[in-house]
Amino acid sequence: MLSKSLAAYCRALLLTALALLCVTPAQVLSQQAPPPSPIMVPNPASDLWRAVRQRESERDLTGVTQVRGVESNVLITQSGEEFRQFRRERLIRDSGILVGAAAIGVFLFYLIRGKIMVPGGLSGRKILRFESFDRSLHWFTAITFVVLGLTGLTLMFGRFVVLPVIGPEAFGVFANLSKTVHNFVGPAFILGVVLLLVRFAARNMPSKGDLKWIAKGGGIIGNAHVSAGFFNAGEKVWFWSVIVLGALVSATGLVLYFPNFGQGRELMQLALMLHGIGSVLFIAGSFGHIYIGTIGTEGSLKSMTTGYVDENWAKLHHDLWYDEVARGDTPSRASSADRAAAPEPSIPASPDKA
Repeated sequence: MLSKSLAAYCRALLLTALALLCVTPAQVLSQQAPPPSPIMVPNPASDLWRAVRQRESERDLTGVTQVRGVESNVLITQSGEEFRQFRRERLIRDSGILVGAAAIGVFLFYLIRGKIMVPGGLSGRKILRFESFDRSLHWFTAITFVVLGLTGLTLMFGRFVVLPVIGPEAFGVFANLSKTVHNFVGPAFILGVVLLLVRFAARNMPSKGDLKWIAKGGGIIGNAHVSAGFFNAGEKVWFWSVIVLGALVSATGLVLYFPNFGQGRELMQLALMLHGIGSVLFIAGSFGHIYIGTIGTEGSLKSMTTGYVDENWAKLHHDLWYDEVARGDTPSRASSADRAAAPEPSIPASPDKA
């Protein structure tokens, strides 16, 4: 009996030993008491950032620094994060909607209205409308505007549209190139806007008949004929839009381009917001101008390529100006190059008088 109990005890002892051998060191360590905590070394910046957080909660984010400059003593600016969120969630989104809606609207209008033709066709007789300098100034400003528009849209929407297509490395190069081109072409556009103001302001002043032209949609909406001088009311509205929006994007662009003239963060944020809004309105409005001046109206593009327009086109769109030309009330200032390029028969005329 004693021998059987001893044998059972030995078997139990053997099984316990085998079970202990199967336990991994990790399991054993996990059951041990945690090691004592290491000696805590104080962070020398703890007091600094504790003070920063305290000031942030109190909305007092200024401090003292050895570096002297505009807002160099501001450690944290909550408005910067708020503006970043506004730009990403509102400004970029709404700008994309506006540009897209303008493009779609012009396309649908073309499908519905179609190209505005000259009744009876073109006569073949030409009238000088824009001199060489006027055409050169127009295309100079237009080209710089297109370059700024494309590069600006890249900087605004590129992260969401271009980056997923070409990848981060290529987009980084592309975005940096766009920014460089944007900065260098900007001053040329400012010069173009100033010269447009000097050259065309007198001919774009409000005149009798402008409100009537607007009320009848300028003959574009509907088929009613509306009299107009050298520039109609629609062209005048676009001209002053170019001047106002051009001045806005130029002024804010200079604030952003030269941040070392005392601008603070809030002024820079305001300039960036106004620059974006003005640019998007400018681009959206240009769709209508480009459409009417190209595929939207028969014979209009010739005025800015050759400088001459057909007599029947002038009678339809600018009959008051045509009457002045026909009567000889508008003296000719056509350059020799314009005269040499004029199709025959032609009436060389200056656009000086609306």
